Amino acid sequence: MTLLDVKDYAKVFEIHHLGRRIGVFENLSFELYPGDFLLVTGPNGIGKSTLLRCLYRSYRPTAGAAHYQSHYGEIDLARAADVDITLLRREEIGFVTQFLRPRPRVSALELVAEPLLTRGWAWEEAIQEASDWLEAFGLKTDIWHAYPTTFSGGEQQKVNLARALISPRRLLLLDEPTASLDAETRAALVERLDRLKEQGVAMIGVFHQPEEVMVLVDKEIRLEPTNGCVRGIEKELAVCG
Repeated sequence: MTLLDVKDYAKVFEIHHLGRRIGVFENLSFELYPGDFLLVTGPNGIGKSTLLRCLYRSYRPTAGAAHYQSHYGEIDLARAADVDITLLRREEIGFVTQFLRPRPRVSALELVAEPLLTRGWAWEEAIQEASDWLEAFGLKTDIWHAYPTTFSGGEQQKVNLARALISPRRLLLLDEPTASLDAETRAALVERLDRLKEQGVAMIGVFHQPEEVMVLVDKEIRLEPTNGCVRGIEKELAVCG
């Protein structure tokens, strides 16, 4: 069964103080099945991240539909009430970026364990699982109990990835998650994403270095300018691996 069916998606920004409308993309259509990895490509500034934010509903799309098959039934992400979107974000749809917004005076280990504790895991089990994820991403053990507000950008990103991925969602939106990572950590991320893919997690990703995730990719949609706006050109890729 299709997990996500996007039809004729479009986004136009209204710049009210300038009296202008800026078209980002239009007529985007694609389907996503459990375990699919869709790579979004195109020139810088073309609207790749905007597409992800529309699906996550940080932005409202201007037109089109995004029919998502949730555990509660089909829901159009373009038109769903905010309370429904909040529920899906908590339980089924994740958004992973390169940025961490840590709360003050909360350790890295606690931040990563928190999503599991929210789901009812016992403290000891959640902390052990969080430790495994931080170790996998190469964060030094002597700073696990420190506050990420004091970390470097790369260290914060490792914490961010572990927190975002430790509690798998059915759909993951990945917005440049490897931007500040070293090669070893990028490889660890690909390995973890591959495991989630095998578990049936569907993913839509934007990557600065897409060649590093090509082993995971099933489909690609390339955003290209056409007649002053952007259209998506979708293609199926050969099975990799």
